[in-house]
Amino acid sequence: MDYNYETLRVEKAGRVLTLSMNRPEVLNAIDETMHTELSVVFDRINGDDDVDVVVLTGVGRAFTAGGDTHWMQRMIDDEKLWRKTSREAKKIILSLLDVEKPVLAKVNGAAVGLGATMALFCDVIFASDKAVIGDPHVKIGFVAGDGGSAIWPYLIGFARAKEYLFTGDLVPAQKAAEMGLINHCVPHDDLDREVDAFAQKLLGGAIRAISWTKMAVNAPLRALVSQNLETSLALEGHSNRTADHQEAVTAFNEKREPRFTGK
Repeated sequence: MDYNYETLRVEKAGRVLTLSMNRPEVLNAIDETMHTELSVVFDRINGDDDVDVVVLTGVGRAFTAGGDTHWMQRMIDDEKLWRKTSREAKKIILSLLDVEKPVLAKVNGAAVGLGATMALFCDVIFASDKAVIGDPHVKIGFVAGDGGSAIWPYLIGFARAKEYLFTGDLVPAQKAAEMGLINHCVPHDDLDREVDAFAQKLLGGAIRAISWTKMAVNAPLRALVSQNLETSLALEGHSNRTADHQEAVTAFNEKREPRFTGK
């Protein structure tokens, strides 16, 4: 199977494939190119008969710091780009759910926005004790429209999820593990070893039974997410045209605090 991507790095070791977001100079911020590549890569992995376990991570100090604000400005200015991005957002989440192979998240640093969403849709989540996880869409005047509003309540309940989705506050990995948002918080220097050991444990099991069990567990989640994405992405599209979102993007690019007006 051929994997040639500009912003993603694919490595194989035996029957384990590691998919790394690879823009370390900007903390793996997701731009248009990476978003497009993420929308197709999981389907390709699903068809790779040489792979039984997948690890999703980021190169450098972060898993991913979320969306690139220069790309966000282009989506404000270009409605066609927004529609393309919205279609891709559905494909990223649904194709990640549909990968029949177990997917392990190796959260090596900040996992923010879509980064947090992708991590939480993985099957087993390991995070460094230096990592933080959060969905700060609202802090840039955006609706949490890329699956976050589905997966957070599914994992930690509606009341707690609303608290974090309404504030956009980041959760330290240890606290995330304690509340059941992720599986494991481990010392940063042990992260690679812990993930590798778990991958080998799965490979030593009845991998077909494991894969099909994943699909059974994911079946109700997929139904929920399919419904959620229709609503949340439509609402995110509305928020893309608000003055508050424009102000947040401008403020970020100007390196100042946004001044929201509720418009």
